Amino acid sequence: MLNTTIKSSIDRLWDKFWSGGISNPLTAIEQISYLLFMKRLDQMDLKKIQDAEFTGEAYKSIFAGDNENLRWSHFRHMEGGEMLTHIQTKVFPFLKALNSENSAYSKHMQNAVFIISKPSLVVEAVNIIDEIYEEISKQELSGQGFQDTQGDVYEYLLSEITSAGKLGQFRTPRHIIQLICELVDPKLGDTICDPACGTGGFLLGAYQHILTQHTSKEHLKTDENGLTRGLLGDKLTDERQWKQLKEKTFYGYDMDESMVRIGLMNLMMHGISTPNIEQRDTLSKKYDEDNHFDVIMANPPFKGSIDKGDINESLSLPTTKTELLFVNRIIKSLKIGGRGGVIVPDGVLFGSSNAHKMTRKMLINECELQGVISMPSGVFKPYAGVSTAILIFIKGGETERVWFYDMDSDGFSLDDKRNKIDGGGDLPDIVEKWKNRKEQKGNNRNSKFFWIEKKEIEAHEFDLSINRYKVTDYNEIQFEDPKVILNTIKDLETKIKEDIESLEKLIL
Repeated sequence: MLNTTIKSSIDRLWDKFWSGGISNPLTAIEQISYLLFMKRLDQMDLKKIQDAEFTGEAYKSIFAGDNENLRWSHFRHMEGGEMLTHIQTKVFPFLKALNSENSAYSKHMQNAVFIISKPSLVVEAVNIIDEIYEEISKQELSGQGFQDTQGDVYEYLLSEITSAGKLGQFRTPRHIIQLICELVDPKLGDTICDPACGTGGFLLGAYQHILTQHTSKEHLKTDENGLTRGLLGDKLTDERQWKQLKEKTFYGYDMDESMVRIGLMNLMMHGISTPNIEQRDTLSKKYDEDNHFDVIMANPPFKGSIDKGDINESLSLPTTKTELLFVNRIIKSLKIGGRGGVIVPDGVLFGSSNAHKMTRKMLINECELQGVISMPSGVFKPYAGVSTAILIFIKGGETERVWFYDMDSDGFSLDDKRNKIDGGGDLPDIVEKWKNRKEQKGNNRNSKFFWIEKKEIEAHEFDLSINRYKVTDYNEIQFEDPKVILNTIKDLETKIKEDIESLEKLIL
């Protein structure tokens, strides 16, 4: 959780960019990401040098030789004009060419431009970023994990992109990503994809979930959302495991190249050295990754539609609505036995069009639809107030019954402020009930969770909305006889009249 000092520093950073002429939030976050990346590269490299000195292992610094003056810790002391020129002509070109020429990072950084042109802005931004990381270090000493705090910083930065944007895109809260990772349970050795990855939140969540699985018990902790976290990964002792995890595990696609660059830097800052993120429309004819991935987790764009002529021929739904086509795409892209976790607007669960019904039939008949977790409408505020649900499924096989859970709270207020609330939310309970759902005794539809058999779902035209099946108890209220109520009103009127007459005597 970020303290007020860090939030205030980030707000000042945004104000400086706004007053410095960079008012587009996406452009600003891209430029800020470059600076954060420069800072983080220096920190990570210095730590590796220290670790190598301690362990005696060989390590060649990325800043070795003539690149030593490209470190953040070197240029941060320069005067404004000199610093800006140094970054523009030396540091940024070095940053763009950081990975191998055929890497996704190098490919998408080719067109990257450092557009900060005012010396005063770059000096102020560097100073504020130093303040932020100094405060992160203080929080680290008090027990807050560095990765968590840095993640919070990036999340808070990204929260400035507050409008839903094109095709209903908006950022997925990190704790919701954590929840979906707990439900889908990605593992080491899986190939993991997000076909509409944005800033890479789901891929990062999957990485941290796998690290938690391979972290010793003494290094695990329960976070503010009641979920278990541990980012050390100390049980991964074979370098081949780390290579697999960091280079051949995570795949993401997005239509916007700026988002691709931000996503690449976001994952690299968190330790994924070679993320595979590409600029591609996964609904279009140019995408051909069918039957390819072990795990897909996504929050694809809602309320959008695309040109019918651009839709990939392998997608069978008769619609141009993106929220339906992405469900189709995810199922097609999974291997048989692959696991999916996707956020959909409520309309997907009960819509009456042929395409809506076909989507639900696809989930029931071509997959094992395991769970539907209904979320309250405020989860995506301030971006949108739409009600949503999480679908968890396995490609192949057939559904026998579906587990439903009615989430009342995600642990935050459901207004635009989204403040943390006392008592937490339903997330720990969802995870615990999910893991033990097969041993669940009874099936009370009055409770927050219950099973529904496939036959009943079919009878209701494959309706997957929880309100279709949940039973609500209504307590009958007993009112007094109307004659008694009327006499009570008359008595009150008489008493009021008497009191008024008494007041008039006192005044007159």
